[in-house]
Amino acid sequence: MDQIRIQLLIDRMRKLQDASPNIEASAVVSIDGLIIASALPEEVSPDRVSAMSAAMLSLGEGFCRELARGSLEQVHIKGENGYVILLSAGEKAVLTVLVSAQSKLGLIFFELRRAAADLEQILGIGNA
Repeated sequence: MDQIRIQLLIDRMRKLQDASPNIEASAVVSIDGLIIASALPEEVSPDRVSAMSAAMLSLGEGFCRELARGSLEQVHIKGENGYVILLSAGEKAVLTVLVSAQSKLGLIFFELRRAAADLEQILGIGNA
């Protein structure tokens, strides 16, 4: 992927994080588990985030398929310190975000859907 598109992805993720202070970090990950772009804190390994995102995506898709729930739209995990949310960003990528525990998830999902659509558009540039 070219540097211009990577920078556009990073800029959009930073805009997402600026829109909601409860969104602490984000990354765009390929469905194969490779990091495409990230806006993660230094102490968070992009490679680990991408590998875990791919694993969670695969598990979620398996659940949906086996239990006849249709296509996977999102996965969210709640821990005592916050949430990890995965949302499709097209057919070949997923947006992974770290969200604080006190977040209002309705507002977060609204912002995430808008960002995921923008990221999908950026990823599609030059791939038609």
